[in-house]
Amino acid sequence: MAIASLLSPTRLASRARWTILALPWLIAGCVTPVDYGEIRHSDYVAAERCNPEADAASAADANAGGKPFFFVTSRLPDCLTENIRLLHHRGDKVRYGRFAGPQEVEREPGKTTRSIPFAFSNSRQWWTNLAEKMRAADGRVLLYVHGYRETFFTSSRDTDQIVRLTGFSGPAIQYSWPSQGALFKYPVDETNMYWDERNFRKFLMQLAQLETTREIVLISHSLGARLVLPSVEYVDRNVSNGDSSVMSNIILVSPDVDTQDFERDIAEEILSDRRVRNDRRITVYASIKDRALSLSDDIHGYPRLGYPRCFSPFEAADLKARGLPERCYAAHPKYAETVDKAALTIVDTSAVSRGRTGHSNYLQSAPACRDFAAVVSGERKPEGRQATHLGHVFVLPPIAKGEKPDHLAICRRGE
Repeated sequence: MAIASLLSPTRLASRARWTILALPWLIAGCVTPVDYGEIRHSDYVAAERCNPEADAASAADANAGGKPFFFVTSRLPDCLTENIRLLHHRGDKVRYGRFAGPQEVEREPGKTTRSIPFAFSNSRQWWTNLAEKMRAADGRVLLYVHGYRETFFTSSRDTDQIVRLTGFSGPAIQYSWPSQGALFKYPVDETNMYWDERNFRKFLMQLAQLETTREIVLISHSLGARLVLPSVEYVDRNVSNGDSSVMSNIILVSPDVDTQDFERDIAEEILSDRRVRNDRRITVYASIKDRALSLSDDIHGYPRLGYPRCFSPFEAADLKARGLPERCYAAHPKYAETVDKAALTIVDTSAVSRGRTGHSNYLQSAPACRDFAAVVSGERKPEGRQATHLGHVFVLPPIAKGEKPDHLAICRRGE
């Protein structure tokens, strides 16, 4: 088969179209600086409510005044007004707090808007309250790390949805790094994500070594995977008690990670034989219809872990000749094949992709939402998957004709 036949006019036109669309995204992101603003950043954080001290009343928790979720953030807060905001700038330190899901707030008569109620906590108080919640949930905790183009509002909303969808009964934490929340700021987000790696790995180390921690369900979306994976490696190497197996269930949704880098370095360290025997596993959700990762693929030049494009045309040609989809996935670690446990599982959601970009199927597509909820709950092989020619790769089949699942109800309320 001629390699040129793989590059059909339709495929070339599609890639050209998305490349053209990506140009203003790249140009704007590269030439538009981050505006410092007209206020000194130190003035934003001078108020006491930005730096709370522990006291007996607040230490009692009482579900933190209707704020059931925990957050950790390296964003710069604006504490100059009564309603604290979390900005897109880098903060002067890591802060801790509690938040609730989106609520309708009346800004002016007859007009409401959705808002996230939150408040900062003293760090010692925060860790004490978290430990109490974990103790009541057999030591289980869910940690969510968002991706590119997110604000504190959107990542809080998604954390709330994940908890409702999965029915997770333990405490839930979101780690909010200073994403710009803007379409044309991908390079800035990428820079801030790398800047924040030290903060996140120190936090993850402390969480992993907490006396009450028995299992961390670690979820990342998109660019967040590039913050999570090296931090897990760091904890694996440096945890004081030598046991980091509490980070057992790692879920990478639409990971914006170099596939070859994952295969060569990350998988070998994180999914070592010893850690897999201790129940460590990684589940990856990928889709060839993920337009966001398609652009990232074009920008970086090499396939993304969450976007199974074949880099080698010869490999694509071989798959086509065998009557298989032209999709190439990260390989299962060879050394882990002797362990009677799946170290790496890839779930292809291409056939059930929804939304404008297909980048958040786990929160938008009913079949993907059900599978994701089952994995969070600890299931190894949820119903509804179909096997492929690769033992570690599964696909979610298209929704049957005539079936019209209520995606909104299933994904947002876990029904």
